[in-house]
Amino acid sequence: MSMPLPMPLPTTMVIAIDGPAASGKGTLAKRLAQHYGLPHLDTGLLYRAVALTLIDAGASLDDEDAAARAAARLIADRLADPRLRERAMGEAASRISAVPAVRTALLAWQQRFAGTAAGAVLDGRDIGTVVCPDARVKLYITATAQERARRRHRELGARGEDTTLADILADIEARDARDASRATAPLKAAADAVVLDTTDLDPDEAFSAARAVIDRARTQ
Repeated sequence: MSMPLPMPLPTTMVIAIDGPAASGKGTLAKRLAQHYGLPHLDTGLLYRAVALTLIDAGASLDDEDAAARAAARLIADRLADPRLRERAMGEAASRISAVPAVRTALLAWQQRFAGTAAGAVLDGRDIGTVVCPDARVKLYITATAQERARRRHRELGARGEDTTLADILADIEARDARDASRATAPLKAAADAVVLDTTDLDPDEAFSAARAVIDRARTQ
């Protein structure tokens, strides 16, 4: 059965999607962007790219000055590096994202992306609370840590990375704690976000639920 084409979006339709690691927000955001004909930004790649810049330069991830400089000089081409999708880069990005100067530098980058005339879909951890607090639609995508670990384990296994489910779960729990407790822009749902728990939803069900939220917002 063919899916009906979406109606034209209102001018400047920004869709903010937040949530913890491996909640499915990235896959969902990309699919929604395609459906509504909007540009998409996985903001986590920005932090991964800053971390990779430091690693390639032989600098420490704890060097906050170097991290801030890398964030200020980040260019879009850097986001295409396939190494950004590796497991180690997720952990490195979580550490880099706690640096206030890095977040400040990347905030302007993200807001420029969201400021296009038609709008955009952005996914991350502080889109609805900090980056785009006036977004037309805010979604917070979550799932249990155990389910998120299973998803990430399957994803990494499909890419040939040798991991254990226990290690992935430990990584996710550590990232959750770090992201939620950082002083600057901690991970949390915006007060006006719609929370979507995808623990028991497959990708099509999550997409349908998110689309329903967006379509309601378009008529208001």
